[in-house]
Amino acid sequence: MNVAGKIDLNALPIFAAVADCASFTLAAERLGVAKTKVSLEIGRLEERLGRRLFNRTTRRVALTDAGRALYADCVPLVQRIESALTRLGDDAAPLAGKLRISATVDQAAQSLAGAVAQFGERHPAVQIELLTNDRVVDLVKDGIDLAFRIGWLRDSSQRAIKLGAFRQYVVASPAYLARAGRPARPEDLAGHAWVALNLLPKPLTWTFADARGTTRTVRMQARLRADSASTLRALVENDAGFTALDEFSAAEPLRAGRLVRVLANWSLPVGGVYAVSPPGSHRPAVVRAFVDFYRAVLERRAE
Repeated sequence: MNVAGKIDLNALPIFAAVADCASFTLAAERLGVAKTKVSLEIGRLEERLGRRLFNRTTRRVALTDAGRALYADCVPLVQRIESALTRLGDDAAPLAGKLRISATVDQAAQSLAGAVAQFGERHPAVQIELLTNDRVVDLVKDGIDLAFRIGWLRDSSQRAIKLGAFRQYVVASPAYLARAGRPARPEDLAGHAWVALNLLPKPLTWTFADARGTTRTVRMQARLRADSASTLRALVENDAGFTALDEFSAAEPLRAGRLVRVLANWSLPVGGVYAVSPPGSHRPAVVRAFVDFYRAVLERRAE
């Protein structure tokens, strides 16, 4: 039976949102519509196809075999259509809906909050919620559309776009250096106080490389630990010892003289700035638009 003429194609983006979010409630929030509308559209789509697309429980919504087949065949086409309309300009496809963004406190303060404000002014029909947390959140469980992460990604199930890279610097306060001395080699750090960042998988083991490719791996000693980059920086500025900071966090205190970079001839591994979205191939137009916007902001900042 030919059902193509009976299907409202506007239901496909709603179907994709429910599939990505594994929740009617979260899909409604992402789309900026009532949950009843989402349920109604999915019910109509299933009725006209004569197939159940989702298995529903009190705790989770999951695709059936028919739902997975529809997702694989149709959602990429919907995404390409949305991309084409977005490229035509805001007049052709104005952005609307809700966008929940997660980032660390430092990244929000340094660049992301400004980008969100500018994007919101440019697209007034988009409602944006910026959530800050220095710990990795569960994007699906917490209903996050987009997370920005700095460092090295460990969860391969999520989709990530690399927006840029950053260097890491070993730093200490002038007062600590005056009291404890300046290290001449990476190995010297093993005998100094180190302030560790607990969020890292190996906060006490660091590998340095010089311009010739020589590497040195050093095991640090830490009496003090922190669970956020801002707390880490504050401890080191208050003469607690050495630590490694990303170049964004270190920039202002280095300029102001509150911190001093050491071992400048040795480099630490380069990290990345990533835009991460929940599993699934469909990325809503508002998410894609903000990723592109924020990438441009970071590129201008790096010039």
